[in-house]
Amino acid sequence: MAIMRCIRLEPNRSMTVDEFKAWLRTYDDNHDGRISQEELKEALHGLKIWFGRWKAQKAMASADFNHSGTIDSATEMEKLVKFAQKHLHFKIYASE
Repeated sequence: MAIMRCIRLEPNRSMTVDEFKAWLRTYDDNHDGRISQEELKEALHGLKIWFGRWKAQKAMASADFNHSGTIDSATEMEKLVKFAQKHLHFKIYASE
């Protein structure tokens, strides 16, 4: 059964960091406040990004400093934002 996510995001859309975080939170299926590799993969698949599993794995390797298997701190989220900008071609800018 497919679940519709309430925040729509398109791969080349400009967004703020807060909008990016809000979009990711819609994929936090267990509501623990952390983003796992599987949740990130589902988010990427939701955008129809090719090789979502591989890209999620690369994003986690880049951003998960403490090797917990989740993005669970502000520092890790910043690294994930930078990864998304560079490797996923998201246009993410700081909130004013």
